[in-house]
Amino acid sequence: MRRAVGAAALAVAVAASGCTPTLLGGGEATLRILAGSELADMEPLLEEAAERTGVTVELEYTGTLDGLARVAAGEAGEFDAVWFASNRYLHLYDGGRDRVREETPIMLSPVVLGVRQSRADALGWSDGTEVTWSDVSDAVRDAEFTYGMTNPGASNSGFSALIGVASALADSGSALTGEDVDRVGPELAGFFKGQELTAGSSGWLAQAFTERADDERPVDALINYESVLLSLNRDGADLRLVYPADGVITADYPLTLLAGPDEEAEQGYARLVQDLLSQDAQADIAERTLRRPVAAGAAGAAGTDLPSLVELPFPAHREVVDGLVADYFSELRRPARTVYVLDVSGSMKGDRLDELKESLGSLTGATGGSLSHQVQAFQEREEITLLPFSTEPHEPRTFVVEPGRIDESLREVADAIGELEARGDTATYDAVLEAYALVEDAPEDDHLTSIVLMTDGEVTWGRGPAPFAQELGGLSPRAARVPVFTVLFGEAGEDEMADLVELTGGRLFDAREQSLEEVFREIRGYQ
Repeated sequence: MRRAVGAAALAVAVAASGCTPTLLGGGEATLRILAGSELADMEPLLEEAAERTGVTVELEYTGTLDGLARVAAGEAGEFDAVWFASNRYLHLYDGGRDRVREETPIMLSPVVLGVRQSRADALGWSDGTEVTWSDVSDAVRDAEFTYGMTNPGASNSGFSALIGVASALADSGSALTGEDVDRVGPELAGFFKGQELTAGSSGWLAQAFTERADDERPVDALINYESVLLSLNRDGADLRLVYPADGVITADYPLTLLAGPDEEAEQGYARLVQDLLSQDAQADIAERTLRRPVAAGAAGAAGTDLPSLVELPFPAHREVVDGLVADYFSELRRPARTVYVLDVSGSMKGDRLDELKESLGSLTGATGGSLSHQVQAFQEREEITLLPFSTEPHEPRTFVVEPGRIDESLREVADAIGELEARGDTATYDAVLEAYALVEDAPEDDHLTSIVLMTDGEVTWGRGPAPFAQELGGLSPRAARVPVFTVLFGEAGEDEMADLVELTGGRLFDAREQSLEEVFREIRGYQ
């Protein structure tokens, strides 16, 4: 660990000097980095850093918990480094620290609350007013306060929010324990009744929140990174940022060199860290990404003036974190209701149908493995409707994963998936409208509802896009706000499906670039 301290000390010294670093120890180098998708906004800054340092960065994106699990299991050998919002969860794994050679925080962003100004005024949350997470919970209960938060099994902002809220409500003055989680469980369940939006990424969540601004019932707030909320305000949103007085969890974005690097990676890492911690680079990061700099003096250079934070302690044991996240899905959050609109036209016959059955069926039996893999499975209380279609929509089949008979419920879903047969043409728009009809008929309860469309071909039967759009406009507001997450597979018409996604406020996923199972698992973060 002495080497890590020495590298950090050198970087801070360079940052304090305000000098732009020169190349150290050689010429060109390439760093292969596994990163969280939210770091895509750093690509322009990394390209500029490459011109100064000779270090080219190759980024591959993945979910935070998935990525950290890969590192802990020793399955990230093709990468020189990783870069996620936090390494705290990695450090809870047995041997997790042994996978790391050096780690250096590059920037900061706390997970806080952005509230629509009018709603904040109505609640008495004016600038300077002390607001706690308990106050937010009371507003959910007493004032039907609603918010969006990312899925803690897929995104670090939701993961950090879940731990922060639980720790604050426990109010023990120390790291969260399993006993604390049990004690505050009922209050946490009440808090999460206010969650109106979920997503697998902070960026998509912000987009969905913005699109709901003109809704007859807009979402009141976002729990997200401070940088995301500031970015929304920079783009014209009118959010009041609330920094809960009982504390937050802050992302410190440690650029992390993995154990056993070759000489090129080690030297490239040192040069890149030195550059990113220079005062000029820190000011650029703050100005362009709205994350807080870690180098002294850079905040003023970027023109930022942000309040100080109360930092909550992170749990000391992985079992506590895993148990809290599992409880979130099985007991605390609002349950999911999903209509799976599945193309079983003639073109799906053979290997494609087999892949569909295997991929969707994998969600019925996840045990063991990483935490993110477990929570991607169908969860207790969840409602799943299978709506196969070909020339016309087939008879829908609906299942509920009932508490007390979870295994039996999941076997029923798996059996129904296994019975799918391929035949006929492709009436995609007819099938999606049938899914919306099912949503219209569903009870007005606390479920978080979505539609997933999987198709392998162009529309060959039934309605076209114009009639579909017209009928979509006739839906009730409750149904109209349900997104369609569309999976491209085979020869599916990309332009048509992209338009469908835009109409419904969903997102397009491409199973031509990754496996169908990976796509279905990724979509779970949005349900």
